Parts: sequence; C-alpha cells; structure tokens
Amino acid sequence: MKKHPSGFTLIELLVVIAIIAVLIALLLPAVQSAREAARRMQCINNLKQMGLGLSNYESSVGTLPPSMTMAGKGNVVSWISGWSAQARILPHMEGGNLFNAANLSIWKEEPPNTTVVASTVGFFICPSEIHPEPALKDYGYTGVINYGFCMGDWYVFGGIGAQDNRTAFSHNRGRRLAAITDGLSNTIMAAEVKAYQTASHCKFFGLSQINDPNNVPPSTASPSVVAPEYNNGACPFFNLFHVEWSDGNVHATGFSSAWPPNFRIVGTRADNLGAELDLNGVNDENGGPTFAAITSRSYHPGGVNVLFGDGSARFIKSTIAGPVWRALGSIAGGEVVSSDSY
Repeated sequence: MKKHPSGFTLIELLVVIAIIAVLIALLLPAVQSAREAARRMQCINNLKQMGLGLSNYESSVGTLPPSMTMAGKGNVVSWISGWSAQARILPHMEGGNLFNAANLSIWKEEPPNTTVVASTVGFFICPSEIHPEPALKDYGYTGVINYGFCMGDWYVFGGIGAQDNRTAFSHNRGRRLAAITDGLSNTIMAAEVKAYQTASHCKFFGLSQINDPNNVPPSTASPSVVAPEYNNGACPFFNLFHVEWSDGNVHATGFSSAWPPNFRIVGTRADNLGAELDLNGVNDENGGPTFAAITSRSYHPGGVNVLFGDGSARFIKSTIAGPVWRALGSIAGGEVVSSDSY
C-alpha cells in the first residue's frame, strides 16, 4: 500500500495562519493597553516626585520656588537669570549633581551652563512622550520637559512690580503653602505638557485684545476671535514650546489654565505646523506683559496627569468643564469645587 507523505495541506496552513492572525489582533490591544497603563503609572510617579521636591523646597526655604527671577522696573528688565522653578527643586528630588553644576547667578544660556541645560532629566519626561530628544536652539541643545507648573489663567506676568497672577507660581514671587487658601487638595501645582508644542508666539508684540489682568477671555475662547494676531500673521507659529526644562518662561516650563486639558484649536494658516495650537504674548523674560493660553496636554488617551498642592497626583479627564479647571488653577479665588466635578 502507498503511504501518503505527512504534512499540512495548503488549506490547513492558511487556516492556521488565519487563526494566529486573529489571536494577535485580539491580544495586541490588550498588550498596548497594559503598556499605556504602565507608562501612565510612571508618569504619575514622576509628578509625585516633583511634589516631594516642592514640599522639601518649601520646608527648607520657606516658600515655593519662583518661576523666574529678574530685576528692573516695570516692563524693562535690567538683569535676569532665566532659571526655572524646576531647576531650583533639583537638589530636592535626586538632581543634586546637576544642580551643583549649574550657575544660577548668571544667565542660563551663558557658556558655563551649556552642559547643564543640554542634559536630559529623566523624571521631567513622561514615558509616553514621542519626542524626548533634546532640541537645538540658537544657543545650543536643551533638554525637553513634560511637566509644567501652573503660571496663570490667561494672565501670567504683568511686569516687575505689577499685579501677581492668580496661580501657585509667579515671577520674583515665592508663595508659601499657607497662602493657598483654596485648599491644597483643590489647587493644581503642575500638569502634563507636550514637548515641541506648536503655538502662535507673539514674543515681542503681545496680544492686542488680551491686555487686562482682570478681564480674561472665557475658557471656550477661540484664537481667531480673541487674538487677531493669530490670523493676520503678526505672531508666527513655532513648535519649540516645552523644550527647555531650565527656562522659566511659561511657554518653556509652565502652562496656563486658560483652556481645559487637550483643548484643540485647529490652525488654518499656511505656516501652521500642527493641529494643536496654543497662544503666547510677550515673552516673560522680555518684561511682559505676558498673557498666554498654554494648554496642558498629554499622549495619554482622554486626559492628563496632574499634581495637586497636597502632593497627590491623579488623572483629570479632558472633558472637565473649563470654569472648574480654572478654579483648580487658582490659589485664593474662593471657588467651591466639588470632587465629583473632576
């Protein structure tokens, strides 16, 4: 009798391949979800580490760190160090060697600080960030950052000696935790931001219709309505926001609660570099007045991780109401915010 050779027929092989493909298709989302959950947990841990750094800084110095220090009069700056609040808390969160190598008494972009500002600080970068590589600026490479301190609603900085903003971090101002009368558990200290964020940047011109600290646009405002500079080309688009962890400008290491998390503004101009746009007026380091809608953003689906004044960190959905988000950003607004609203 003839013996049939052992092996698979073509149909059997195709069936096996199809079954394997189906199993992979079923398992891949679960694997990706597990990886994202792990990345989000690491991101939460980074923020909690920053919370500990802030607490230790406040305990030793007596105040929270200023977002930037400068000297001068009004909107004329005669001296500036440029260093961020993140740089100041480095020795309180296992970054002592980097802090000791920095010279905070001189402009951060001076040659003695080149190596420091170019360094990548691991706990300042979210594992979900798709562009963690250093950025090339006109003075050299700089390390990016994914955690910005809350530096305003729309109003950030009015000039030296001007009215303070309404959030936890301000220029030339170290606030005590006791000054946060809205309650530490209801006050945002820091939140996620995207590196290489695209924005309409009026670093020398300002925003003509946004100039009153006590009259800010609503949380649903569109740049095409409140900022004509957005449409007429006076403020060019840049995609180099949040690429300098050492820099105290709001566009570099901060955010404002003007718009809720991941608020999308789709650009229409030819020089638009992306679909998620922010707005920034005169640079803080140029003396202001600085009005900005620098939005908290992340690559985590549905929201951003946020650090609160009591040291807790939690995930806030992008669907949070704009007024609630602003209320969480203020330190002494007297707003009543229930826990179920976010």
